[in-house]
Amino acid sequence: MQFLVKTIISALVIATVATLSKRYSLLGAILVSLPINSMLAMVWLYSDTKDIDKVVDLSRSVFWIIVPSVVFFLVLPILLKRNYGFYPAMALSSLALIGSYWVYVRILSGLGVQF
Repeated sequence: MQFLVKTIISALVIATVATLSKRYSLLGAILVSLPINSMLAMVWLYSDTKDIDKVVDLSRSVFWIIVPSVVFFLVLPILLKRNYGFYPAMALSSLALIGSYWVYVRILSGLGVQF
């Protein structure tokens, strides 16, 4: 039952952003740029475990991984404007994102940052 409630709330947030974005792209962008998913994940994690250290670890990991995620939002519009098509552009942007994560994690690990 708890999983179902989490799923419904999370789905409603995503559906709300998608619906608002159809008419108000800036409002949709503002809402999607908020760390809503991260905040929901932290609420669910804490409600399931009551473990502050797990929430701290998740928050710290999210902080460090934000930088390479920007690559996706840079590559996607470029590919879409160059008429790659939506799904190929999403796939290539996702591959660029994965590559940027890999490079970023290697760099941070080399600098001694722990995840």
